[in-house]
Amino acid sequence: MKKRVHSIVKKVKLKLSGKNIDSSKRTHINENDLHKFHTDIQNIKKELSKVVVGQEKVVDSILRAVVSNGHVLLEGVPGIAKTLIMRAISQVMGCKTKRVQFTADLLPSDITGITSYDRSKGFYVIKGPIFTNFMLADEINRAPAKVQSALLEAMQEKQVTIGRETFNIEHPFFVLATLNPIETQGTFNLPEAQIDRFMFKLFIGYPTKKEENEILEKNITVKTFSDFGLRSVIGPLDILRMQQMVQKIYVSDEVREYIVRLIDSTRNPAKYNLKNSRYIRYGSSPRASISLYIGAKADALLNGKDYVTPQNVKDVAHDVLRHRLLLNYEGQAENIDKDEVINEILAKVPVP
Repeated sequence: MKKRVHSIVKKVKLKLSGKNIDSSKRTHINENDLHKFHTDIQNIKKELSKVVVGQEKVVDSILRAVVSNGHVLLEGVPGIAKTLIMRAISQVMGCKTKRVQFTADLLPSDITGITSYDRSKGFYVIKGPIFTNFMLADEINRAPAKVQSALLEAMQEKQVTIGRETFNIEHPFFVLATLNPIETQGTFNLPEAQIDRFMFKLFIGYPTKKEENEILEKNITVKTFSDFGLRSVIGPLDILRMQQMVQKIYVSDEVREYIVRLIDSTRNPAKYNLKNSRYIRYGSSPRASISLYIGAKADALLNGKDYVTPQNVKDVAHDVLRHRLLLNYEGQAENIDKDEVINEILAKVPVP
């Protein structure tokens, strides 16, 4: 009798911890590899702190996106280290990086490349800056939709078509696109289909007073980037291994169902008694389900776990959903905060 009670208690504890795992479905993950990758992530953060002050949540979300093989849309006012973060992360992760400043007169070929002709060798291709590991698309909303769409094939299929030829992009490939929210003149709204290709949308805010003092101490404007002596903690092959390990992180049927319910609540908010339901025009696409699923796995890996809990799903929910909830005219007129809508969803959708 005592053994039976002990067994039941153990099962309950496993379920509460997220380890209600069917061993027949679980993919074996080497504990040494899991520990190594967790240590690598901590070392990456430590190295980034040499030059990036604060912004821990933004850095964590970008790292989740990288190991998830996703892309990030980052919104924030000028001068708060968006470009610096991208440059530092690519350096610490041992990857090549290129930056494109989006402007109204930019052409798609300025990003992808062109087909040229030389009398001695005939037609040949000059590849554009998109052929890199980490690409910074700076102020993407300054270019029209035609230019923005030049990124779509690369982001989704990891390939680029130039003329009649299609070229694969070197892996890993990560796009960080920044948005300048304070200017409207000479800017273009991103099409919803384009926004949906980004796994996460992040907001980056002002530093605290304490952080601003530290910024003055480091002062990136009077020091060169090389003065900080950032070392490469990992390389491209390590990132690819992390991306493979993310796929092996276990997700129970209960947590998978929780993800589906969260997305369903954005499409059928009245069913979940959401008071903000009248402001939602369109819910999230199936890409949101996929991003929640993979993003939660990445969050588990970054925390050194080989299984996903509901908390891992909650940790990435705002980043995944805030650009995939479309508000109606009433919601826009009343300036409804999408993050508040997501807070209500997380509060009212039953947790397994």
